[in-house]
Amino acid sequence: MASDLVIVYHRQPYEEVEDKDGKVTFQENKSPNGIVPTLKSFFGAVDHGAWIAWKLAEDSANPGFEQVVEIDDAYGKYSVSRLPLTKEQVHEFYHVTSKSAFWPILHSFKERYDYDPVDWPNFREVNWRFAEAAAAEASDGALVWVHDYNLWLVPGYLRQMRPDLRIAFFHHTPFPSADVFNVLPWRREIVESLLACDVVGFHIPRYATNFVSVARSLLDVTVEDREAVSENLTFEGTALNERTVPTRVSYKGREVEISVAPVGVDVPFVEKNADSPETTERTAQIREEMGAAKLILSVGRTDYTKGGLEQLASFERLLEKHPELVGKVRLMHVSVAANRNMTAYEEIQSDIEQAAGRINGRFGRLDWQPIALISRAIPFSELIAYYRAADVAWITPLADGMNLVAKEFIASRTDGDGVLVLSEFAGAAVELGSAVITNPFSYRSMDSAIFTALDMPEDERRARMADLRRAVSRYDVRAWGRAIGADLGMQKKGNGGGNTPAAA
Repeated sequence: MASDLVIVYHRQPYEEVEDKDGKVTFQENKSPNGIVPTLKSFFGAVDHGAWIAWKLAEDSANPGFEQVVEIDDAYGKYSVSRLPLTKEQVHEFYHVTSKSAFWPILHSFKERYDYDPVDWPNFREVNWRFAEAAAAEASDGALVWVHDYNLWLVPGYLRQMRPDLRIAFFHHTPFPSADVFNVLPWRREIVESLLACDVVGFHIPRYATNFVSVARSLLDVTVEDREAVSENLTFEGTALNERTVPTRVSYKGREVEISVAPVGVDVPFVEKNADSPETTERTAQIREEMGAAKLILSVGRTDYTKGGLEQLASFERLLEKHPELVGKVRLMHVSVAANRNMTAYEEIQSDIEQAAGRINGRFGRLDWQPIALISRAIPFSELIAYYRAADVAWITPLADGMNLVAKEFIASRTDGDGVLVLSEFAGAAVELGSAVITNPFSYRSMDSAIFTALDMPEDERRARMADLRRAVSRYDVRAWGRAIGADLGMQKKGNGGGNTPAAA
């Protein structure tokens, strides 16, 4: 059945669970950030939708599973087209090209960029197959919505195959300036593909501005409209601040809308978990275990962009400069490996473990260790309890598209207390100016920020948290969905429309 809406995303919109008899069932995705459920909610606005993802297969020509399955759930009726990719194809497409070449450039780490092993023909082939699957599922004039950088070439291929389609793209990572992005030898091919879209979306105005700057550096692109950024997305204390943002460009006789919509968290879901009896009991247990000591919580993936080593170094300097804090403050550092088979991430994990071990050996006592290093994923219900128990959340990435951990922490603080220390290079910083904003590249800034947070009086903590909670509720995941729906010309059932946040 042809679909009026086709979502192209690397992840499947459910979890496949196999029972002891080998029977596979599809269950709701447990991801707490709400992106997948929010995307699926758009299916309620159309008669039939489709979702394109990839699934690992030993033989892509004979995958051994149904390539298209029909789903009928609370979000409506939709098809899921699973592209069979071999282990080798996934390695080249995702681990090499996406993570070794694209990821460091997107986060402005040119020194980590590795061009040599990239198999560009494989990347093209995989993107072409995604585009073919979307073209096959789409009805006449349908909307195809493509997500994230590993599918950069899909819009261009789709425009060739199906010029009748409306095509949109949303970028979930940072988008760097021209002098960084243009390190990629495939820059023109990528940008021309994105300019084949009707709408290209980003989290914050800076990333949209950077994209347009890159496009103008490579192609004859004209900015047709520019608007003032909403004061809700303007904060002078962050490096990512922008006053105006381009909202429409033209190229080769086509106009492309540039959209800005910061993704958020499911605030009611987080609050419900935070206020549950189980979380309340667990939070009390954590606080009892801490005694009079203060708890600093840091949560992130094991990734050089997350600033884990810089954070540990700052914590070590804090204990050096303030010996009165020895035994009275503890850092719970959660660093979960996302790509276990990649050498770069193994090295970072090893460096973090060595740093934590050195600090514990240097300052630890029989009854107290300054750092608890957690390298495994923590269940969301348990994480919420630690959010509630923490005195300070220390979120200081060197670069980050948004950072939903910071927003989860704020949403969980239904008690109105707690302090967020946030890097000015996280996209969320333009919304969260009432956090203690810090520069993770500066020793002085990092050390001052964490000490300020630990020493902050209660009235200031509560005033800042009240502002932060308003900001997180303003741009929650539902607001993101409404804003995107308006940009794409769709009305989600039960949600209504919305304006692009950058111009609202």
